[in-house]
Amino acid sequence: MGEKVVAGRFDLSDRQRYRDKLGRCLAGLERLLSEERFDRPQNLMGLEIELNLVGHDGMPKMLNGQVLERIASRDFQTELAMFNLEVNIAPHRLGGRVFDRLAEEIRTSLAYADRKAGELDAGIVMVGILPTLDRDDLVSSNLSDVDRYTLLNEQIVAARGEDFRLDIDGVEHLTCTSKSIVPEAACTSVQLHLQVTPERFAGVWNAAQAVAAAQIAVGANAPFLFGRELWRESRPPLFQQSTDTRPPELQAQGVRPRTWFGERWVTSAYDLFEENLRYYPALLPICDDEDPLKVLDAGGVPSLSEMVLHNGTIYRWNRPVYDIADGVPHLRVENRVLPAGPTVTDVIANAAFYYGLVRALADESRPVWTKLPFEAAAANFEAACRHGIDARFTWPRRGRLGGIGEVDAAVLVRDELLPLAEAGLDAWGVEPADRDFYLGVIEERCRRRANGASWQAATFHRALDAGLGREEALAATTRRYWELMHKGDPVHLWPVEPPEPVGLG
Repeated sequence: MGEKVVAGRFDLSDRQRYRDKLGRCLAGLERLLSEERFDRPQNLMGLEIELNLVGHDGMPKMLNGQVLERIASRDFQTELAMFNLEVNIAPHRLGGRVFDRLAEEIRTSLAYADRKAGELDAGIVMVGILPTLDRDDLVSSNLSDVDRYTLLNEQIVAARGEDFRLDIDGVEHLTCTSKSIVPEAACTSVQLHLQVTPERFAGVWNAAQAVAAAQIAVGANAPFLFGRELWRESRPPLFQQSTDTRPPELQAQGVRPRTWFGERWVTSAYDLFEENLRYYPALLPICDDEDPLKVLDAGGVPSLSEMVLHNGTIYRWNRPVYDIADGVPHLRVENRVLPAGPTVTDVIANAAFYYGLVRALADESRPVWTKLPFEAAAANFEAACRHGIDARFTWPRRGRLGGIGEVDAAVLVRDELLPLAEAGLDAWGVEPADRDFYLGVIEERCRRRANGASWQAATFHRALDAGLGREEALAATTRRYWELMHKGDPVHLWPVEPPEPVGLG
């Protein structure tokens, strides 16, 4: 959300005023689009990485406030729970050696943060879900000391009206309940931003939805939660269930969850903001004094702050973003699909694959979403989350026969999507050396059928086979992961071997 929110209580008049303001914001957005007031093409991208704080035993450390004081940089922020941090990387123009520059910036930032965390006997780990998290770590008392998180938790809990139920059936089956949204904090991700013009928005968003499954297949990195081995990428079901404002009766009625993949291809950014208003009641009905239509009448640029805040409480895997820079409005697609990690090289490889692929697909004369039913894209996404690099997808066939068929995810990425990503990076003007190195990381993952999730699971089972108990095996796997993450070789090169036991405090 990123907004300064003061905790408080809301009454009926607050909610009615907020609903009215949301309607005026949506009308303001419609006018901005029709009047072509948005920024010209900039080819700008940016990213955010959510991080975990751990001790030398691999267990989570509830220290983000103290660590942030030592880091003393606006690039680092709190996240939902006290073992989370987030680092924000400044926007870069796509082209040239942008990915090598990004990698160097991220390595420098993470090394600095890790040194500062080390002053408190902690360290930084990039992983989709920290394997050593326990249910006792994800309780309200471990929420970060920030008003907006407290208020958001209160409002989602009030909307649901009962405990949250987690039920994820994977390699093993996890069922439990929570009295708060804090289990969401287990999900640490990489968010990729791409600034687009209104004319390009729908094509880029649709492309991002179509390839979300491929992103997960090659990038899955969250196979464990609360000591159980679940899906290869367990973040999506965990995120949906831990933020679900719908009791079972509303789920049975088909009410949309606040975390969802979507249900249709779009023709405009307006479609998504209009869906937000149509489907989702406000969680944080906080209004400012701006009248967006009067601001537009006066020739100004409205902040549309109510629409922006509302959008921040709806967790699409590809989220529309309205923002203003240097007095000019712009639109972004925020891709929220990927887990954090394992290494900086892996993060940048995932980014290169995404930015190249969405550019190529959005430029096609007959794009993939005209041939692929949206329901198939959503099913592909779930299959990738369940099975990772071993998933099978429904995908349009090439050649004269056409139609759709079933294909192995790794084969699809290697044979069809990587060449498209290469063409897309060429269209962005990315240097061939950058292009080939980072797309080569994705190709090797497909060839070896290896990613962060497969390494974690294999290493955990090696530890069990070596005689460690489950808790000890998860701690040892996490500690070995941390060592290899900071060594920096991409995950497909990580050896799978029994990890050294870690003494648990």
